[in-house]
Amino acid sequence: MNVLTGYIVREILKGSLVAALLLLTLFNLFTFSDQLKDLGKGHYGLTEIFYYLALTSPSVFYELMPASALLGSLFILGAMGNNRELIAMRAAGLSILGIIRAVMLAGMILVMISILVGEFVAPVAERAAQMVKVNAVDEGRVVMNVKYGLWLREGKKFINVRKIQDDGNLGDISIYELDDQRRLRYSTHAEKAVFQGNQQWKLEGIKQSSISTEQMTASAQNEQVWQSTVAPDLLEIVVVNSHDLSMYDLAMYVDFLKDNHQKSHEFELAFWGRVVNPLVVLVMLLVSAPFVIGVKRGINVGARMMIGVVIGMGFNIIDKIVGHIGLIYDLNPPLMAVTPSLTVLALALFALSRVQA
Repeated sequence: MNVLTGYIVREILKGSLVAALLLLTLFNLFTFSDQLKDLGKGHYGLTEIFYYLALTSPSVFYELMPASALLGSLFILGAMGNNRELIAMRAAGLSILGIIRAVMLAGMILVMISILVGEFVAPVAERAAQMVKVNAVDEGRVVMNVKYGLWLREGKKFINVRKIQDDGNLGDISIYELDDQRRLRYSTHAEKAVFQGNQQWKLEGIKQSSISTEQMTASAQNEQVWQSTVAPDLLEIVVVNSHDLSMYDLAMYVDFLKDNHQKSHEFELAFWGRVVNPLVVLVMLLVSAPFVIGVKRGINVGARMMIGVVIGMGFNIIDKIVGHIGLIYDLNPPLMAVTPSLTVLALALFALSRVQA
C-alpha cells in the first residue's frame, strides 16, 4: 500500500466512523424519547433506559453501516475534490482506478467491522436489552428468551412457549408447577392457548401429568381455563425477532421452523439480507465515487453529495419495499435480498465508466 492509498483509506475510515457515531447518536435520541413512555413501569427507570440504549447500540450501528459508509466517503472524497487533492493525486500518478481501489480497500475494512459487530456482538446485546426491559417492566417474570422458545416464571410455575402467533395466541405451551420443596408437581402441555381477557387463557388440546413420590398419573382434556398474569403484550416484546439473530442462528432457526412446519419466509429473507449486507456497504462506497471524483465536470461538490445521499437513502427505502413485497407474495428470498443491491451496483459501475471516459 503506497502513501496516497493509505491516506485515502484512513480518511474514509475516519469519515465513515464519525458518520456512524453521529447517526447512532441521532437514532438513540429518538429511541430514548420513545422509551420514556415506559418510564416508571415496574422498575424501569432512567438507569435501565440508558442500559437498554447501550445494549441496542450495536444493532443500530450494524444497520447504519451502509449509510455511514456512503456519507463518510461522500464527505471525505468531496472535501478532497474541493481542495483539489484528488487532482494532485492523479498528477502524482494515482489513477481513478487506483482511487476507487483505495475506497474499496477501506470498504473491506468496514465490512469486517460490520460482520464482527453484526454476528458476534449485536445479537447477544439485543437479546440482553430485551431482557433488561421486560424484566424491569414486568418485575423479573421472564427467565430466558432463546430462539427455540420463551421461558417465563410466575410464582411456582415455569412456562415454556414455543410458538407465538401473529394474533397473540400461543402454541406448543408447557407449564411446570413446583411444590414448596421445589420438586415438580404438575406438568401441563397444551397445543394452543387463546387469550380471553381478564388474565385468563383458554388452553386447548391439553395433556397433564401429576407427579408425586408415590405415583405419576396422566390425563387429557379438550380445553380448560388457565388463570395467569402473562399478557400478550409481554410476549410481543420478547418474541424472537429476525433482526436479533446472527447469520448462523438465522440458518438454524429457519431449519427449526421448517422442521416444525411453520412459516420461515421472514427469517429466510433476513438470512439472505445478512449475506448481502457486506455487498451493500461496498455498493454504497461505489455510489459515492462518481459524484466526487469527476470534479472537472462542473457540478459542485455539494450537489454531488446531495445526489449521492438521495440515491443512498432511496436505496434503503427500495430495499425495504422489495423485502416486504417478497414477504407478501412469498417470492424467492435470495432473489429479493440481492436484487436491489445488484441494481444499484450496475448503476454505480455505469456511472464510474462515464467518469473514466
